[in-house]
Amino acid sequence: MPRMRAVDAAVAILEKEGVTQAFGVPGAAINPFYSAMKAHGGINHVLARHVEGASHMADGYTRAKAGNIGLCVGTSGPAGTDMITGLYAAWADSVPILCLTGQAPVAKLDKEDFQAVDIASIAAPVTKMAKTVLEAGQVPAVFAQAFHLMRSGRPGPVLIDLPVDVQMTEIEFDPDTYTPLPVHRTAATRAQAEKAIDMLLAAERPVFIAGGGIVNAGAEAGLVELAESLGVPVIPTLMGWGAIADDHPLMVGMAGLQTAHRYGNANLLASDLVFGIGNRWANRHTGELSTYTRGRTFIHVDIEPTQIGRVFAPDYGIASDAGAAIELFLEVARERKAAGAVPDYSGWAAECAERKRTMQRKTHFDEVPIKPQRVYEEMNRAFGRDVRYVTTIGLSQIAGAQFLHVYGSRHWINAGQAGPLGWTGPAALGVARALPEETVVALSGDYDFQFMLEELAVGAQFNIGYVHVVVNNSYLGLIRQSQRAFDMDYQVQLAFDNINSPELEGYGVDHVKAAEALGCKAIRVRRPDELGDALAKATAMADELRVPVVVEVILERVTNIAMGVKIDDVFEFESLAISAEDAPTAVALLD
Repeated sequence: MPRMRAVDAAVAILEKEGVTQAFGVPGAAINPFYSAMKAHGGINHVLARHVEGASHMADGYTRAKAGNIGLCVGTSGPAGTDMITGLYAAWADSVPILCLTGQAPVAKLDKEDFQAVDIASIAAPVTKMAKTVLEAGQVPAVFAQAFHLMRSGRPGPVLIDLPVDVQMTEIEFDPDTYTPLPVHRTAATRAQAEKAIDMLLAAERPVFIAGGGIVNAGAEAGLVELAESLGVPVIPTLMGWGAIADDHPLMVGMAGLQTAHRYGNANLLASDLVFGIGNRWANRHTGELSTYTRGRTFIHVDIEPTQIGRVFAPDYGIASDAGAAIELFLEVARERKAAGAVPDYSGWAAECAERKRTMQRKTHFDEVPIKPQRVYEEMNRAFGRDVRYVTTIGLSQIAGAQFLHVYGSRHWINAGQAGPLGWTGPAALGVARALPEETVVALSGDYDFQFMLEELAVGAQFNIGYVHVVVNNSYLGLIRQSQRAFDMDYQVQLAFDNINSPELEGYGVDHVKAAEALGCKAIRVRRPDELGDALAKATAMADELRVPVVVEVILERVTNIAMGVKIDDVFEFESLAISAEDAPTAVALLD
C-alpha cells in the first residue's frame, strides 16, 4: 500500500472528485496542504486578497456550471472565521462548496494556541458538515463523506479543518482504487406523480413555480417540456430565473415583493392552483401568506423532506429531487394527454401573456442624472441573450430583477437568501474563472462594490476579465427606502466632497481611480445616451485585456423602486407603469 502524507491523499481525492480550481490565502497552518497542491500540479489556485472573498469566488465558481464544486482554502483562526459569511451564502442557496482550514496541532487545541479556534463549532450551523480531523488516518474517509454530503439531498457546503500535524502525518492510501461514494437523491413515486398531475388537471388556472432546485437538478429542459406538454404557465423564483427563457410564451413573470414583475404577481393572483417544484416559498416571493395562499390549491415538491410544510402546509407535498419528479410528471402527463384528459389551457395562458404584454414598467428615461431604470434597458440591449449576470442585494439587485431579461439557466447568479454585501465582485471572478469564454456582467450598487473592492486586483493579477456595472447614487439605497417607514434618512448617505476628485460633485468615492489603482480599467457614465457605447467598450476591453472593467453610472441620488409587503399591494413609484397603448414598445426587448 502506498504511503504518503495525509494532505497528499487529500489532494489526490480532490482530483478523483473532479476539483480542479481553488481560491484561497496560504498561511503557516495550511502550508502543508499548499505543498501538496504544488507537488500534485492538478489544481489551479487563485490568490484572493481576503478569505471571505475567496469563499465567494468558490461560491460563484460552483454556481456557474453544473457539476462544479468550488474549493476555498485558508489557514487557521481568522481565515476560518472569515469564511463564515461565504459558507452562509452557499448554505442558504443550496450551493456545494468545500472550505479547508489549517489548524493548530492536535495537542494544542485546548491550550489557547495562536490562531487556534474551534472553527468546526462556529461553522456547524451553516454547513452540512463541519469537522476537525484529529486522526490522520481519517482524512480519506472524511473527504469522501464531504463530497457525498455536498452532492446528496439538498446540496450545501462543507468545512474540513486540518491540524497542521495531521496534515503532515504519513498514512497508507491508494489513490488508484479510491471511488467516490454514491450520491443519494430522494425520488418521487409513480403514485405521487399521478396524484399531483391529476390535481393540476382538475384546476382551471394552474401555474408552475420553478425554483432553484430545478437548476440544481439540471432539469430545466424537462420543466419546459412539461409546461409545453400541458400548456401551463410558469412563474420562476429568483433562484430559478432562467430555467425557462424570459421570452418563452409560457414564462409569465416572477412574483414577489421586490424582485418581481407586475404581471408575475397579477398572474399568480389570478391562478387557482400553484405547483411548486424545487422552491422554498421564500418570504420575498410570497409576502403575506394569507394573501398568497387565499383561494389557491398548493402542491409542493422539494428534495428536502423537512422543507414540505415549513412555511405553510401545502395541499399535497412530495419529497423528491426536482429532476426525478419532473421525469415522472412528464410520463404521467403524456399518458393523460394521449387519453384526452388534459384540459385546454390556451385561454388561460393567453390571459397571462396579455398581462405580460400590458403590465410592464417604464424604463426609458432621458433625465440627467441618470435614472436606474434606463441603465437596465441599456444593459438588455448591450449584452444580449448569452450574458451571465452576477449580483447580490440592494436596490440595484431588486431593480435588475425587475428590468433585466434572462434567457438561460445559470445566467442569473444571485446570492438570494443571505444577500451579503460585497459578494458580487468575488463571485463574478469565480464565475468568470469557470466560464472564461463567456460574457460575465456583475451588477452592484456603490456600497456593495466598496465592500470587497480589493478583489478587483485578483482579476488583474490572474487575467480574469468581466464587466462590473456600478450604479452609483452614493446612498445605501435599499436601507434609505426602508427608513421611510421611520420618517428618517439616517446614516445611509455615502456622499462627501472628495478632495482628490472634485469633478464627482459630492458623490464621494472615486470608483474609477480605485479600479485603475488595482490594475483594472474603468469608465464613468453621466448621460443616458452614453450608456450603450460605454457598455460595448467595456465588454470589448474585458475580452481583450482579460481584466475586470468597471462601468460606473452616476445615478440620481434618490430613486424608489417598486416593492411592498403583500403581492397584491406592491407600491409603484413615479408612475412607472406603462399604458396598454405603449406596451408593444416595452415588450420589444423580449424579442
